Amino acid sequence: MRKVEPHPEYPPEEGRYLRGNDYSPAAVIIILTYDAEAIPPEIEKLVRTGVESGAALSGTLQTANIGIEKVICNIVANPNIRYLILGGPESEGHKTGDAIKALLKTGVDEKKRIIGTTALTAVLHNVPDEFIKRFREQLTLVDCQFQDKSVIRKAVWSCFQENPVEFRGQMLFDPGAFPEPPLSGKLTWKVTQPWAEPDDDKERAAKQKALEMIDRLKKKQNSMDTV
Repeated sequence: MRKVEPHPEYPPEEGRYLRGNDYSPAAVIIILTYDAEAIPPEIEKLVRTGVESGAALSGTLQTANIGIEKVICNIVANPNIRYLILGGPESEGHKTGDAIKALLKTGVDEKKRIIGTTALTAVLHNVPDEFIKRFREQLTLVDCQFQDKSVIRKAVWSCFQENPVEFRGQMLFDPGAFPEPPLSGKLTWKVTQPWAEPDDDKERAAKQKALEMIDRLKKKQNSMDTV
């Protein structure tokens, strides 16, 4: 079975995750609906179960934009990861689980908004199209939302098998590394507030014109203040 070395900078993005077996075919994401300082024990147990069961990465995911962008950057840097095991509750505010499922199923539109999700902020401005494409090609989703740690453990185990095994309606096995070199790069941080982005070129031009006017007014005010 073909395994490869992850990119030397893997994983490039920091976050609330544990690093496990770099040659594992599985990564585990647990949806987080609490502030970082108030993460409940049951969520921590799910994360630890992921890495203790052999996942390459196991951590929490809170937002449907920057959070998902970080996940993308980390996973495409390791071609050995072929399954994304999704666990935990759903975020009623961010709808992060829904966004991840829609991303893998239908991708993004020309504005990099995830197609088919109800998440309001699911726009991936800060990662290249190449990363999004690789993420979707490299991974198969294993949906374990609302399940306990025994299900997460069985999911990771199933992804390791040489011969296909049935798991919750899917046939899982380790297909080996994705047949392309790892990609590596950090977020460009062009957009941190996607909800404030213009919807089209006309609105974008109007916004730019308004910003230029504000800049001129500031310069004029500064010149008056120095007199």
